[in-house]
Amino acid sequence: THTLPQEDPSLERHFKGHRDAVTSVDFSLNTKQLASGSTDSCLMVWNMKPQSRAYRFTGHKDAVTCVHFSPSGHLLASGSRDKTVRIWVPNVKGESTAFRAHTATVRSVHFCSDGQSLVTASDDKTVKVWSTHRQKFLFSLSQHINWVRCAKTGRVPGQLLGVSSGPGKTYGMWLPCLSSFVTYVDFHPSGTCIAAAGMDNTVKVWDVRTHRLLQHYQLHSAAVNALSFHPSGNYLITASSDSTLKILDLMEGRLLYTLHGHQGPATTVAFSRTGEYFASGGSDEQVMVWKSNFDIADDGEAKKKRPPHFKGKISSVPEVDFPIPSSRGRSQESLQSQPPEPISVPQTLTSTLEHIVGQLDVLTQTVSILEQRLTLTEDKLKQCLENQQLIMQRKTP
Repeated sequence: THTLPQEDPSLERHFKGHRDAVTSVDFSLNTKQLASGSTDSCLMVWNMKPQSRAYRFTGHKDAVTCVHFSPSGHLLASGSRDKTVRIWVPNVKGESTAFRAHTATVRSVHFCSDGQSLVTASDDKTVKVWSTHRQKFLFSLSQHINWVRCAKTGRVPGQLLGVSSGPGKTYGMWLPCLSSFVTYVDFHPSGTCIAAAGMDNTVKVWDVRTHRLLQHYQLHSAAVNALSFHPSGNYLITASSDSTLKILDLMEGRLLYTLHGHQGPATTVAFSRTGEYFASGGSDEQVMVWKSNFDIADDGEAKKKRPPHFKGKISSVPEVDFPIPSSRGRSQESLQSQPPEPISVPQTLTSTLEHIVGQLDVLTQTVSILEQRLTLTEDKLKQCLENQQLIMQRKTP
């Protein structure tokens, strides 16, 4: 059964320390730490325990565009306008290793679910995969024809999605829906669908198996900069340049809350791993931590993840301003939702399609391996040519 929120979201913590716009936030596994990146070229690691000190990490030479904790929480990745990726140990020492392979601003960093690999996306039109254990570049995917704004991995092995700001392609799946003006994507916890944020003020939810548009929300009055699924998969939160955060009930297809907290564009938002909290950042240099107050089971863990069965529904919704007492007034908004039409598919066709999808997955993995080998061969060839040039220079009197 779908449990509705018992309380409104509440602002829990308010972190100040950045000297410029906050670009990215992410929680560690145990929610003991929160990382944030900023255009002030620094990372901050905030300890959620009251009265605990925060860590400021310096190393990037330009704006930090993205941050992401490894699944274990023992490592923290960041990307920057200085074209580098850094892997940090999030403790008082703040030691880091720089990865260099991109030739333009790094827009996205994301650890794979096993923590062994890191996926990065850049304005150099490539998605790159790195080994975190060996701290080594593995291979590059360069099929995009525009800047790659975001790259994410799903929970299903081999699920890799890269999204460019103009006409682009995706990896590991084919999604014509992500053709233009997409700023951010996130996988549903079940791995069966994705949400895409748009520069056209929209949020769209797509089924990655059937490539069907499940829901279409047009709620913000400016570009949507980031979004994040609740671990239960029942809710989605968005951050927009209109300065608001919005919480959507995906099961009912309606807007639950509009949250006002940032002065200026809300640039980033992310749920904690349990869904108990979410954090937001904005151009006002502030990081805010909110208590979600919904969909948490008695043991504190998020409800079991399962493929969603979304509804389309137009409904009146509450709007929440912070900091204001709980007796605040409520206003109405509406949304556009486009539910999937019921369709009957013969069992034989379903089996055939599943077989084709399976073969495509195998083909995708094979291509990735071939690209990796080609990259290694190119590196060896380059080294051979450099050695040959050195030999020729030595022989020249």
